[in-house]
Amino acid sequence: MKKLFILFSLIVVAGCTQAQQTKQDITKIPPFHILRTDSTWFTPANLKKNKAVMIIYFSPDCSHCQHLMYEMKPKMKNFDNVQIVMITFTDFDRLKMIQNFSRDFGLSKYTNLTVGTEARTYVVQKYYQVTTTPYIAIYDHTGKLAKAYEKAPTVDELIAEVQKI
Repeated sequence: MKKLFILFSLIVVAGCTQAQQTKQDITKIPPFHILRTDSTWFTPANLKKNKAVMIIYFSPDCSHCQHLMYEMKPKMKNFDNVQIVMITFTDFDRLKMIQNFSRDFGLSKYTNLTVGTEARTYVVQKYYQVTTTPYIAIYDHTGKLAKAYEKAPTVDELIAEVQKI
């Protein structure tokens, strides 16, 4: 009976340690490598120095992501001082879907906004441990995390946050 209790205790302890997942350190901009809608590559090295960055992890067919864009579009002037990088996991062979998303929201007219896919690498998705989209992370001008949103915030919340940094 004593051996059975010890065995059971070891199983419980092993199960508990496996269940605990350490949260990734997201205080720095992730090492993304995305294919943009114009078929060029974009990485953190392409970001302008000393400028805030907002990373939006999205899916072109996500209704919450589309709603966020509908709300952001008339207020884009509030994000002029922020580099916005929209990253999706949509595969390269579905680049047309991302291009249509960009076209539908007129995203190409915003010079501070980049849209692209990391495809099946899932580097950014794993970095943030994204479970729902949109996931948003805002970094200050030094590249340090200011705020992360696991669920879509209101656009006014985003504006308030970027005005602080």
